[in-house]
Amino acid sequence: MTGFINVNKRQGTSSAQEVAKIRRLTNTPCGHMGTLDPMASGVLPVAIGNAARLFDYFLGKNKTYIATFKFGVDSDTLDTTGEITFQGGRIPTAIEISDVLNEFTGEVEQLPPKYSAKCINGKRGYQLAREGVEFELSPKKVTIHGIKLLQNISADEYSFEIECGGGTYIRSIARDLGVRLGTSAIMSSLVRTKSGPFTLDNSVQSNLLSPQNMDDYIIKTQDVLSFESIYPSETEAKKLLNGLSVVSERADGIYKFFNTDGSFYGLAEVKQKVLKVRTKLC
Repeated sequence: MTGFINVNKRQGTSSAQEVAKIRRLTNTPCGHMGTLDPMASGVLPVAIGNAARLFDYFLGKNKTYIATFKFGVDSDTLDTTGEITFQGGRIPTAIEISDVLNEFTGEVEQLPPKYSAKCINGKRGYQLAREGVEFELSPKKVTIHGIKLLQNISADEYSFEIECGGGTYIRSIARDLGVRLGTSAIMSSLVRTKSGPFTLDNSVQSNLLSPQNMDDYIIKTQDVLSFESIYPSETEAKKLLNGLSVVSERADGIYKFFNTDGSFYGLAEVKQKVLKVRTKLC
């Protein structure tokens, strides 16, 4: 079995718990394509079987979030699940916020939260932070394509739509935005509405899945890949499926590779007029 389940992760569950549920239902090794914190909900693509080999391909895909930031407070985790370390700060106006949002778009240097899955000397950042170990993280380059102020949710909360590249920490955006406005801010809610080709509209909560209906929700691997397709001749297929390469006039790049019977096989690559199978997916 191979393919994807576009899980709508529920708030309060971990990404690992969602993957474990799909693994039990399919009796197949699975992996998720981009962690969501337990407090977050929304799109969590789960790869079944060989589809997990596409992890690197999805790692850099754009993601879209609806986030709520709470201003005038700070916490050790940069969100409302942590210990509040400061409160009573100034609450900025919507105009003040809108005036500085452009400063946070493009390729920016971002300092990850200490309570994160970043690995430091073999341990996760959140593990070290919970143990009270002092450590420093290095800033990393991330790409933020756009931040739009949506509405004033409450006296101290605003919601935003954020489109960004992989590896971006939304909690860090809250922190940095608060600092820029001369106050503090933490994340109070987060919903991922899009991750690459997966959207909230075609997602499903894992508690609605069963062995009887799983097939209805499995998305074929080839359906989430935007590459052009290659249908080789029998002679080409025989060589390619035996690990050999063939001459090709196609442009350099990655292609979806189909077998002579029309079934999807995996990914192939053309380099300098040489075609070779790259990854078996089905």
